Parts: sequence; structure tokens; C-alpha cells
Amino acid sequence: MKHKIEFKKAGEFFKKAYTKIGKRNLIVALAVLVIGGAVYVNYRIFGDPVGMIGYGQNNMEDTYGSAVQDGQTDGQPASETPSADSYFSATVLSRQKARDEALGVLQTVVDSADAMQETKEQAFADISQIAKDIESEANIETLVEAKGFEDCVAVVNGSTVNIVVKTAGLMPNEVAQINEIVYEQTGAIPANVKIVERS
Repeated sequence: MKHKIEFKKAGEFFKKAYTKIGKRNLIVALAVLVIGGAVYVNYRIFGDPVGMIGYGQNNMEDTYGSAVQDGQTDGQPASETPSADSYFSATVLSRQKARDEALGVLQTVVDSADAMQETKEQAFADISQIAKDIESEANIETLVEAKGFEDCVAVVNGSTVNIVVKTAGLMPNEVAQINEIVYEQTGAIPANVKIVERS
């Protein structure tokens, strides 16, 4: 009985929505939600360096721990473990792929003749935010590398920033420098910045 009432309420909601905004706009809005969800899931799986390698509680420990120092990861010998250079290249490509897909979806919404004006305005705002994030990431990477790090990848995601740096060991003053750079470029406070070491 309870399920029947819930289905009835859901049916009434969609009927009102259909009447209010029209069939085409409802389909476009639902398509944007579904595609946006797919892009987000793709980003979390393939484009998030912290999601791929994890991070220590003090922002200075790689969760691979001693396995990497011993030359093994997940039972693989050192010869099969990806090099740091290939890791950084792959992370940059994954980040770019996720961004390109997101921008493609948003541009489709902007170009759609059937999309509501509010949906188009939100798509414009999202495109603008992605462009701002890309600029912030490039600035962070350049400034961190200028501090003497061989390689750096930054991923800005809303109010959080993930940084992966190539280093044999971060010193507290280096962590402070990175946090300062991130704050200047994004306004993110240290509590929202995750720093991962990659040797």
C-alpha cells in the first residue's frame, strides 16, 4: 500500500512537471542530468588522481607505503610498476578527457534549440567555471614546479584541490608553500587541499 502511494505521488509530480515545462524541455532536462551524472562518474573513476592512488592522513604520505619503496605494487615487480613520468602524463590525459567530455555535454545544451533558458544559463556558468578551474590548475602546476619540484598535477574540483607532486619526501615548509600557492590561485584552505607524494 505504501509503495502504491509513493508511485502515485511520483506520477503526479512528473505529470505536473510535464504540464508546466513541456515534453521537449523535460526530456532535455532529464538528459542533462543523466549525462552529467555519467561524466561525474567517469571523472571520479578515471580523472581523479587521489581516487587512483589515495593519500595519507597527514597529506604527505602515499598510501602505497613501503610496497613502493620495496619496488612492488599490488604484487607486481618493480619492472611492471608504472614510472612516475608515465603516471603524471596519464593523469593529465585523464583529466583532459573528463573535461572535454563535460564541455561537450554542456555545449550541446547551450546549442539546443529546445533547452530552457535557465538550463542554458547554468550550462554557460558551468563552462565558465571549468575554464576558470583549468586556468587555476595550470597556474598551480607552474608555480609549484618553479619551487623546485620536477613534476606536479593539480585537480580543482569545487572547493577541494588535489595536488600530486614528484618528490622523494615533502618537508613541512614545502607543504606550506604548496598550500599558499593553492590558496592564492583558488581560495581553497589547507583543510580542503590534499597533497600526494609520487617518487
